[in-house]
Amino acid sequence: MAQDNFKPVVVWLILNGKTEEALSLLAKNYRVNVPSLKVGLPKGHKIKASGCYTAKNETISVLNSDTLANPFVIIHEFYHHLRSKAVDKMHRGTEKNADKFALEFLHEYEEAVKKAQRIT
Repeated sequence: MAQDNFKPVVVWLILNGKTEEALSLLAKNYRVNVPSLKVGLPKGHKIKASGCYTAKNETISVLNSDTLANPFVIIHEFYHHLRSKAVDKMHRGTEKNADKFALEFLHEYEEAVKKAQRIT
């Protein structure tokens, strides 16, 4: 896959219910393990979070099945997976940087959609 299509394809996969395929693509691109995906948040995260990353077991947990199709949440949590050190499993990276990482994917997806609409 061409690198310029990578981010739009990841977003498209998530929007179209192929979240596990998107995570595999992300993991391959960034050369990390594919994180597990789980519906239901860990205790203590249910009040205000749509997603949560647990480095201990390399799992992205989401609030509900609808959240599986939310590219912002999935990519945001993948950022935390990416930034967690494999050796000490410490959660590294700020929420601000995770947001920025996810928004970059969404922006490139929007640009690809606009470009495709101009062509047709």
